[in-house]
Amino acid sequence: MKSNKIAIKNIDDYIKQFPIEIQDKLQEIRKIIKRHAPLAIERISYQMPTFKLNKNLVHFAAYKNHIGFYPCPSGIEKFKDQLKHYDTSKGTIRFALDKPIPYELIADIVAYRVLEETSKQK
Repeated sequence: MKSNKIAIKNIDDYIKQFPIEIQDKLQEIRKIIKRHAPLAIERISYQMPTFKLNKNLVHFAAYKNHIGFYPCPSGIEKFKDQLKHYDTSKGTIRFALDKPIPYELIADIVAYRVLEETSKQK
């Protein structure tokens, strides 16, 4: 579903290229990340929305049938029991578009990643 027709400069540009029902899901994910990682910097990296806190904290992206969420392997490993109903790989979680997005789980993963990244500074 991602389109390379538009020069994506920021997360707003990225989200605007999708149908409204996908935009709503992407905006909710963005809002959750901003709430749990208020010091993270928004940017586009690997042609997808990225939040950086020291280094890349999480990425997310929309596709034809799912939303990909990329919290690094540690974020997946920590929540592997809660993620058993989702398609995952080493660094990727795929949330099917025809099922409810687990926003609370996303919030928990982001909070964990923030704790993980900020504890590395000490």
